[in-house]
Amino acid sequence: MKQAFRLIWQCDPRGFLLKLVYTVATSLLPLANLYVLKLLVDGVTDAVSVRAEDGLVWLMPLTYYVGAFCGITLLNRWVGVLNTVNNDVLTQKLIDYINNIIQNQSVRLDMAYYDNPDYHDTFHRAQQEAAFRPIRILENLVSVVGSIVSLVGVAAMLMVASWPVVAVMVVAVLPSFFIKLYKSRRIYRFRRETTHDMRRTNYYGQLLTNRAFAKEVRLFGLGGYFRQLYVSMRARLVDQLLRISRRLALYDALTAVVEVASLAAVLILLIRPAMTGAITVGSFVMLFEAFRRGQGYLTSLVSGLSGLYEHKLFISNLFEFLELTPAIVSPSDPVPFPERVDEVRFDDITFSYPDMNHPTLNHFNYVARRGQLNRLQGENGFGKTTLLKLLLRLYDPQGGAVRINGIDIRRFEVADLRRHASAIFQDYVQFQFTARENILFGDIVHAEDARRMAQALQLSGADDVVNRLRDGLDTPLGRTFRGGEELSMGQWQRIALARQLYSEAPILLFDEPTAWMDIDTRNAFLQTLQHLKNERLIILVSHLEEHATAL
Repeated sequence: MKQAFRLIWQCDPRGFLLKLVYTVATSLLPLANLYVLKLLVDGVTDAVSVRAEDGLVWLMPLTYYVGAFCGITLLNRWVGVLNTVNNDVLTQKLIDYINNIIQNQSVRLDMAYYDNPDYHDTFHRAQQEAAFRPIRILENLVSVVGSIVSLVGVAAMLMVASWPVVAVMVVAVLPSFFIKLYKSRRIYRFRRETTHDMRRTNYYGQLLTNRAFAKEVRLFGLGGYFRQLYVSMRARLVDQLLRISRRLALYDALTAVVEVASLAAVLILLIRPAMTGAITVGSFVMLFEAFRRGQGYLTSLVSGLSGLYEHKLFISNLFEFLELTPAIVSPSDPVPFPERVDEVRFDDITFSYPDMNHPTLNHFNYVARRGQLNRLQGENGFGKTTLLKLLLRLYDPQGGAVRINGIDIRRFEVADLRRHASAIFQDYVQFQFTARENILFGDIVHAEDARRMAQALQLSGADDVVNRLRDGLDTPLGRTFRGGEELSMGQWQRIALARQLYSEAPILLFDEPTAWMDIDTRNAFLQTLQHLKNERLIILVSHLEEHATAL
C-alpha cells in the first residue's frame, strides 16, 4: 500500500494534499449543519410552545439559524465542486504518470520477456489495473479519512444521549465488512486465475477486428470460427463470474436484514427518552439523523477499508510488473566503442530461446569482415536471424561470445552498441507516421540532415516511392489514421531500408532484405551493398537459393 501512496505523492503532491483537505472539510461541514438543525428545530418548538406576543423575539434567532444552515450548505457545495475539479486533474495526471512508468518499464526489459507467456500475463494484469487502481486507492483513502472524522463527531453526539446506540451502529456494520473482504479476495483470485484465458479472448477479438488479419480472415472464411471461439470462451468466463456474484449477492442481502434490525432498535432507544421529556424534539431529530448518518459513514468506512484491501491486492499486479529487471545491462565500466569496425566474430555461440528444449545455435562460429559481403545462408530455423539479435544484444548467448574487433560486446554500453549497428529484419515495422519520420527514426537523436536523407533515399531506391506520394516526404503512410497513403510491401521495404541507411552506423545487418524486391530493384540493392562494403561492415542473411540466383 505504501508503494501506491508513494506513486500518488510523486505524481502530484499538491493535488494529493488538497484532496485530503477537501475531504476533511466535506466531512465536518455536514456535522456542523446537523447541530445547527437541532438549534433551529428547538427554536421553532419553543416558539410554538410559548406563543410569545412579540414574534420578533423568536424570529431573530431563527433567522440566524436559517442563515447559518444555508451558508454551511453552500460552503459544503463549493468545497465539493473544488474537490471534483481537483479529483479530475489528479486522476488524469495519475493515469498519465503510471502509463509512462509502464511504457518505460516495457522498453527497458529484455526481448526474452516477450518469449515468456507468464510475462504477457503479468503485463496484461498490470495494464488492466494501472488505469484506475491507484486513483481508486486515493479515493478510498480519503473516504476512510473522511468517514473517521465524521464518525468521531457522530459518536460524540450519540454518546451524550445513549451509548447503546453507538454500540448497535457499530455491531450492525460488521457482517457487511467481512463480506466485502471476502468478495475482494474472491474476485482477485478469479481475475488472476483467468488472466491467460482473458488474454486469449482479447486475441480472438483482434483476429476479428484488426486490419493485419483482415485479408486472410475473409479469404479463408475464418470469421465464424474465431467468433465462436471468442463467444464460447467469454461465456465460460462470464458464467464463472456470475456464480461468484450470485453467492456474494445472497450474503449482501442477509447483511441488509441486520442493518434494518439495528434501525428498529435505535428508534426504540430514542423514542422512549423523547416521550418522557429526557431529550427535546430537536435532540431526537439530531440523534436519529446522526445515527442514520453514522450508519452511512460506517458503511463508507467499511467500503473504503475493503476497497483499500481489494485495490492493494490488484495493485500488486502493477508492482509485480514494475519489479521485473532486465538481464541485459551495461557494464559498470564500459569500454568505448571502436571508431572503425573491421571484424565481427561469433565465437563458439550456444543459444536457446526461453523454455525451448533444444538450442537454436550450438557451438556456432562465424567471422564477418569489412570490405566484403558477409553472407549468412541457410534454411529456415538455422538461426540466422538469431545471430543478428545476439549481435544487437537483444539477447545474450548462454555460451560463447560475440566480439567486435576482438572485444566482447558485453563490455560496451548497450545503447552505444545499438547506435553503431543498424538492422532491417524480415518483420520490419510499418510506422504509421510520415515518410520523413519513418526514415528519421534511423537516427532520431540528431537533427535532420538533408544530405543523409537524400543519400538514404537514393541508395535504398525509396526516392522513387517518395516522389509518387501526394506530399512527398511529408505524406502520412498507412491507413490507420486519416489522410494516410498505403504502400505495397516492396515500397514499405524500401522505406525501411532508407531508415536503416540513414543511420550511417558502421555495422549494417540485412535479414532477407530482397524478399519483396523485383529483379531490377534487387540488382540495384546489391550494387548499393557493393558500394558500401568498404565503408561499413555488412552482414547479409538469406536462404541458400536466393543468393545462388541473385549473386
